[in-house]
Amino acid sequence: MKDLVERYGAGLTLIMCLLVAFWLLLLVIVPNLYLFENSFRPYLPVQEMGGPKDVYTLKNYLTFFQSPIHISVFIWTVLYSSIVTAICFAIAYPLAYYLSKKASLKSLPTIFLLLTIPLWVSEIMRSFAWFIILSLKGPLNYILLDIGLIERPIRWMTGFRSVMIGLVYTYVLFMLFPVYNAIQSLDTSQIEAADDLGASWWRIHWRVILPHAKPGIASGSVMVFMLSAGSILVPTLLASTNSRWFTEIIQQWMFESLDWNTGAAYAFLLLILCTLFVTAVMRIFRVKLSDIAK
Repeated sequence: MKDLVERYGAGLTLIMCLLVAFWLLLLVIVPNLYLFENSFRPYLPVQEMGGPKDVYTLKNYLTFFQSPIHISVFIWTVLYSSIVTAICFAIAYPLAYYLSKKASLKSLPTIFLLLTIPLWVSEIMRSFAWFIILSLKGPLNYILLDIGLIERPIRWMTGFRSVMIGLVYTYVLFMLFPVYNAIQSLDTSQIEAADDLGASWWRIHWRVILPHAKPGIASGSVMVFMLSAGSILVPTLLASTNSRWFTEIIQQWMFESLDWNTGAAYAFLLLILCTLFVTAVMRIFRVKLSDIAK
């Protein structure tokens, strides 16, 4: 705060703080508090709201635990979000290492520009593009048939394959940038010292680079997992009939059944259960919250 006052002056700093507080209060805190309060109230006709039946209850939350189908959908959502996170790390880590330690400084701006160009297009447009690419008679099957890798078109839009492809494409950069920043801060002389002492390339990564990059990996993993589990556009456009996503159930409660109370309960259950899952995984891999905040 002191640095901001010295740089921008007390008046401008106060205006910026008030604008941020206004944004957080009216666009984040108040709507979520309203939904949280409604998640404990029953779904009633308008004329019965405020009446004797309008009392706080856990019925909306118990609806989830009494529905084996919804529990199954949530488990599959968490499982495939975890797989998406692992795939994003497998793609982002080598690229982050190359950009931070191997690529020339002159080529970095061009590479980052090429990587961020997809973010200029809205997520719904990118999802529509993947819907066309992965369709039975789409460009992907046409290319694979033309070069002889497959004998008949593959139905990519079955199961969770298309959803995972779309999620990886959409959120891989949220893994790349934190890992890149973490590896970039590593002194190259440590890698050279390990190499001079005879360490193999995989041992250098395992014992030197990965431990140093742990904060970036943790931060990227949390972001990718939470974004994937909470995604709605990609599963809606790319999912098949047998690959439902938990956010689709929330959308059905909210917009098809018009039951905002149960939908709010499901939304907060998604947040709470995913947070517990992330916390458990962090404990297993011995990652602290301070590592993510670095």
